[in-house]
Amino acid sequence: MDPGLEELMPRLLPVDDCDLGEDFDPTVPPRTPQEYLKRVQIEAARCPDVVVAQIDPKKLRKKQTVNVSVIFFFKLSRCHPAPEGYSPTLKWQQQQVANFSAVRQSLSKHRNHWRSQHLDSNVSMPKSEDEEGWKKFCLGERVYSEIDAVSDNENLGVDYIKVGFPPLLSIVSRMNQATVTSVLEYLISWFGEKKFTPELGRWLYALLACLEKPLLPEAHSLIRQLARRCSEVRVLEENKNEEQISALNLMICLVSRYFDQRDLADEP
Repeated sequence: MDPGLEELMPRLLPVDDCDLGEDFDPTVPPRTPQEYLKRVQIEAARCPDVVVAQIDPKKLRKKQTVNVSVIFFFKLSRCHPAPEGYSPTLKWQQQQVANFSAVRQSLSKHRNHWRSQHLDSNVSMPKSEDEEGWKKFCLGERVYSEIDAVSDNENLGVDYIKVGFPPLLSIVSRMNQATVTSVLEYLISWFGEKKFTPELGRWLYALLACLEKPLLPEAHSLIRQLARRCSEVRVLEENKNEEQISALNLMICLVSRYFDQRDLADEP
């Protein structure tokens, strides 16, 4: 190695030149450590001392535009701050995470028991790929079709077809991870253009409780989408309904603090 270059790149493991005689054939795979080191020395000697990269200024400008777009997208991907006076305290968020963790542990512990329980005859769970079926199943025809609820005094029972089935343990325990992720995607997609409802909130909470960690990339993207949508709806909430904002705060809290998406968290 040239002495000048050696000052810039000092040898970590100095090796003397290996003289293997005229019988050494560099095209044959090395059979000894000495032959291997000799091949390395030969290859290093063939490398130029200086390499100059040919940079096209036009391509560089394109790359810079992409980087700016990425930075802009990153800023947009964060949650909107809570309305003034409605930002949850850190203590409240920590309590919600503790409660949620306890629910997940209980669900995991008793999943086999609840899975073995018989469903009512009127419960017919849709297939995993039936998006419209799951939306109606979870939200009910009234919410899904945006029909105003009308009281019916003659109906003494609950019509779950109209109001939706609640996320009973006997139901969610039968859902594998693929179904949980699919239904979560269906409901978040619906929520992207619709208002937040109690029926939706109950199911989102239950599905988050069923998500297994570490999250799959698809689930990771979905819950971040959910938190951002909650923050948008929270800002647009005209009447500042405290119960509604609290539910939205809860979704953002679970995504950011339980599932470790800290860049989306509400800072008290």
